[in-house]
Amino acid sequence: MDAQAAMHGHGALIDEPVLRTLVEAATAAPSIYNSQPWRFLVGPRRIELYADPRRQLPIADASGRSLLISCGAALFNLRVAAAHLGFHPRVRLLPSENPTHVATVEVDHRHFRPGLLDELYPAIWARHTNRHPFWSRRPPASVLGRLVEAVACENAVVRIYDDPDEVVRIVDLLHDAEFEERNNPMGVAERTSWLAAEPSHDGVPMESLGPVPEQTRAAFRDLANGARFTRPTAAFETTPTVATLSTMHDGPVDWVRAGQALERLLLVATNQGLTASFMNQPLEQPDLRWLTRSPTTGLGYTQMLMRLGYGFPVTPTPRRPIADVIAHLGNGHAIP
Repeated sequence: MDAQAAMHGHGALIDEPVLRTLVEAATAAPSIYNSQPWRFLVGPRRIELYADPRRQLPIADASGRSLLISCGAALFNLRVAAAHLGFHPRVRLLPSENPTHVATVEVDHRHFRPGLLDELYPAIWARHTNRHPFWSRRPPASVLGRLVEAVACENAVVRIYDDPDEVVRIVDLLHDAEFEERNNPMGVAERTSWLAAEPSHDGVPMESLGPVPEQTRAAFRDLANGARFTRPTAAFETTPTVATLSTMHDGPVDWVRAGQALERLLLVATNQGLTASFMNQPLEQPDLRWLTRSPTTGLGYTQMLMRLGYGFPVTPTPRRPIADVIAHLGNGHAIP
């Protein structure tokens, strides 16, 4: 089948080069502890995205909320890559009785021009979680407004805190959660198991942990559980830009939507020169998660808590080989 015929909707549209482009983009998404908990079942004109329950974190993510947020982020990257290739995909969320079946993405025509999301495609490769201090320069209101709009496109809400008292309140919640975390040996062991001291395809490499804050009340999440190893110390920003991402409801479909909203925010932020790190420790404890809601409206469910700012580039975290996360429809493969 020649390329012109494929352009006009005949035959397999998802060939090997297209598949690689789509899945490499999807797997560049962030995930809890860089666990990369996703699988892809591929057919000639569709890709099915599945959560990988073997990579769910039973202590930090007993409900599977972060598992589905991670998969939602991968789904958004897949949509961006599809637009880059000229597809206008149809996306169905949680389309079957299988609770691990996150989404089905179908294509039936390849256009000569990229779709609207193509402008975000370069940011997929430039986006990296940054656990280092950010510069003191605060993002301008125009840039923050673009982030609010980006999240709204995915049926979610981002609240960016500019009241110093509210920032202090959120930072206090971070440290309350950190205290609880360090007193849970099973949780400490789980986080430590995802620290990659040796070269690995997943987990968080030691060099990606960032320095230890000099301040005792910094806006920061220390995945190393307070252990310093050989990490330096550094002064973190005194007035961090803190944001919460929320949805109006709190079921599995909302978690997938939150993941898409998160990645859309991160890619727009990357295009604006911003970087982000996650501080989700209060969200992993139900009593503290409730306190992260907006004190003015009291509405919604917080799905992500992050720090935004300008900083020096950081090295990317590793990714699993594409062959480890795909199977092909019709080849006798099944994804549980």
